[in-house]
Amino acid sequence: MSDTEESQRILEVLSRARSEIERLKRPKDQRIAVVGMAGRFPGAESVAAFWEMLRDGVCGVRDLTEGELLEAGVPRSEFEKSDYVRRFASIENPTHFDASFFGYAPGEADVLDPQHRVFLECAWTALENAGYDPSQYDGRIGVYAGAALNSYLVNLHNDRKTRESVNQVQAVVSNVMGLMPTRVSYHLDLKGPSCGVQTGCSTSLVAIHNACRSLLDGDCDMALAGGVTIGQATPEGYLFEEAGIASPDGLCRAFDAEGKGTIFGNGVGIVVLKPLEAALADGDDIRAVILGSAINNDGSDKVGLLAPSVNGQADAIRQAVKRAGIEPGSISYVEAHGTATELGDPVEFMALDQAIGDGLAQDGSRCRIGSVKTNVGHLDAAAGVVGLIKTVLSLQHKQLPPSLNFSKAHPQIDFEARPFQVNAELSDWVDGSGHRRAGVSSFGMGGTNAHVVLEEAPERTAEAATEREWHLLPLSAKTESALTNRQSLLIDDLTERTRPLADVAFTLQVGRQAMKHRRVVVCQSGEELREQGETKVVDAVGSPVFLFSGQGSQYPGMTRQLYEREAKFRACIDECAEILGSSLDLKKLLYGDADASELKKTENAQPALFAVEYALAQLLLDWGIRPVAMIGHSLGEYVAACLAGVFELKDALELVRFRGEVMQNCDSGAMLAVATDEAGVQPCLTEDVSIAATNGPKQTVVSGTFTAIEATEQTLAEKGITAQRLETSHAFHSAVMEPALKPFRDRLAQLTLKPPTIDIVSNRTGNWLKPEEAANPEYWVEHLRNSVRFDEGVKTLADVANAVFVEVGPGHTLCRLVGSQLGAEAVTISTVPGGFDNRTNEEVLMRAIGSAWLNGVSIDWKRLHGPGRCRVALSTYPFERTEHYVSFKPNTELETSEGLFYLPGWRVQPTSLASD
Repeated sequence: MSDTEESQRILEVLSRARSEIERLKRPKDQRIAVVGMAGRFPGAESVAAFWEMLRDGVCGVRDLTEGELLEAGVPRSEFEKSDYVRRFASIENPTHFDASFFGYAPGEADVLDPQHRVFLECAWTALENAGYDPSQYDGRIGVYAGAALNSYLVNLHNDRKTRESVNQVQAVVSNVMGLMPTRVSYHLDLKGPSCGVQTGCSTSLVAIHNACRSLLDGDCDMALAGGVTIGQATPEGYLFEEAGIASPDGLCRAFDAEGKGTIFGNGVGIVVLKPLEAALADGDDIRAVILGSAINNDGSDKVGLLAPSVNGQADAIRQAVKRAGIEPGSISYVEAHGTATELGDPVEFMALDQAIGDGLAQDGSRCRIGSVKTNVGHLDAAAGVVGLIKTVLSLQHKQLPPSLNFSKAHPQIDFEARPFQVNAELSDWVDGSGHRRAGVSSFGMGGTNAHVVLEEAPERTAEAATEREWHLLPLSAKTESALTNRQSLLIDDLTERTRPLADVAFTLQVGRQAMKHRRVVVCQSGEELREQGETKVVDAVGSPVFLFSGQGSQYPGMTRQLYEREAKFRACIDECAEILGSSLDLKKLLYGDADASELKKTENAQPALFAVEYALAQLLLDWGIRPVAMIGHSLGEYVAACLAGVFELKDALELVRFRGEVMQNCDSGAMLAVATDEAGVQPCLTEDVSIAATNGPKQTVVSGTFTAIEATEQTLAEKGITAQRLETSHAFHSAVMEPALKPFRDRLAQLTLKPPTIDIVSNRTGNWLKPEEAANPEYWVEHLRNSVRFDEGVKTLADVANAVFVEVGPGHTLCRLVGSQLGAEAVTISTVPGGFDNRTNEEVLMRAIGSAWLNGVSIDWKRLHGPGRCRVALSTYPFERTEHYVSFKPNTELETSEGLFYLPGWRVQPTSLASD
């Protein structure tokens, strides 16, 4: 290396070092993106339905009928009491579960805590909503979540049959809250931290805070965070108690003068979080941004353990705003804890005012507040995440839904004097600061407080992406019925909301796990999605086998669209053109104004076809389709050998060009396709006619001089054997080619040949190409002269398990040859239209990729699209749930020891748990 070069290298190293130092000095972006959401709520079984309910001011708490109460086992004498509240807040069928989806036997599912089940399904839904399939995501995904108190253990122990048949360790593992997140990590194969959280009513917002910190610390790259509560599985009301937390009429009247408590309910919510920078780079569908969050505890600064603290709550809010790096006056909405208790609401208001009231007053702003508990009740461990989901939806839709049941302020709350007001009606969220911002509060009994500051998502921009006219929509499910439902739901998606079809295709490809029952729709518009598409049940991983066609399949303009639209293909063709240089204007020959007859010349056809097949193979490899084996037909074996490393590309291309030249210089001749096998045609041959190829049971090609071929034609006709002349200028693979052998041998001697790194089936032998054969120049000399044993090669390939035959080149001749020999069960796929096929390159190739996936071949979908595509929210898996529940039977005699029963690690008092 010269002094100048060494100096330049040192300067480059120093420049990179300075850039890295500057990068490290920049403050780290602390913002976290909400990229996915899922939940089931009283009155709404999805996030979309939840927004409609919120927007329309609907309460999801429902009245119970006498029949429901009797069926639930509530004595008439109890529910007819004047203080019995016949109201129930719950998701639909909280005890139902798609056990087989996650591989649970019915008995196993029966033992599993309903909270674990509901949360597990919701976690799957949340990742699909975010557009992520964990198996295709390179980063670590964490889980932070909690559940309410488990009372299901009492049911299990109370039921004699269950108690005697279930292993005690299994019972504990299936019901311990701390194992709920790890269960999700196991079933979804997530490698990030998996942490249970339990802080009472603030559990899920604390989980979100912990997830944010984990992301910022680099413990994980994406996180699921949320909570679940299934407190009362059957439809039952409750007895109202004075001074208790439960409402006398089943309505939550947050901040209202008539507020006397809340109603507890069942629900689940999960958000998917990523660092904002990563979410923007990955084209995620960002719903909102978490600017900052904080948690703390009241300590002893209150009258009792369960009492709230103004100072504790205010400090949590203040710290979250500080971490967000914003002025308090820029917050225009707060989703409050809002339980409507006589003590809780005034304390919360005072804490909020203490934390941000003065900042709002200085800006002359008024901050609206509300509580989702007025819609769905108090969802305990899920309460915080449900409030956050409501706020994210409000930011997305730029509307503030009404906080219900508010008519007159609580007497201890002076909204007139301070810059707050309850948002009692649906209103447009107008914010003059340029950024809609909100706070979400959740305060747990015992004093663990949490607050999160949110901002609306940035406008979505993406770099220019490759636009295709044809889109591949893969659908899959674990049952045929779920697959049909999945397609129907996707049709509804595209009917209700316009989305770029390319982004829809991308989301389905990278954001959905490939399952057993598969369907592919290749279309140009969403309307075509109504067509059923090709469907198949995949039982094994497909094994791609590449088939490379030989001379004769080429035609002018083949793969022109691929060259124009596919960067990888274009780069490979350009590389081949550069290697050939002035000896052959490859791009003019393929895509320019060259005379069509030029492509028929052997010296041009062979390098042109080689370049096209090589580029197409590299494109397929780039998309993740990696062959387990390859076979070429004559010239096609050179492409296979190049891909397998026998030849370097430059050597292979120049050799193929030279091969075409020496073959072109041989005397002219003719070739004849004969509809019989080798044994049937052999007696008809003269001395100057050779078997050029055996392609199938009744597909033989003979080759020779014009005079000899004419004589053979006459003999065949006399025997009633059908024969057809091929459109060729020379008698390939015959004695006519012998003058080409010496110069070709001499040229080969100049090259270094290596053993293949991918299995190849030899044309010469019909068996696997041996390493010593591939590296021997004489093999390739004989390959030029002797017969192509393609039929025997196909027999060899018949032993490849789950073979998917992919023809890499123009047309589908080799596909037909494989199908005629191996039968209809053989999976064959063509990738480029033939000369008389009116379909575009793009349509045929997209159908080929779809068919490969349909037959179990893995596709690198991200590489298929390249940069610039975005994920979009689409319908998620339609779980097929059935009931799994062991009910509590109060008349069953419990086996107890001094009033207690035992499970490993547990000491449970039946009466206290059963009445909780």
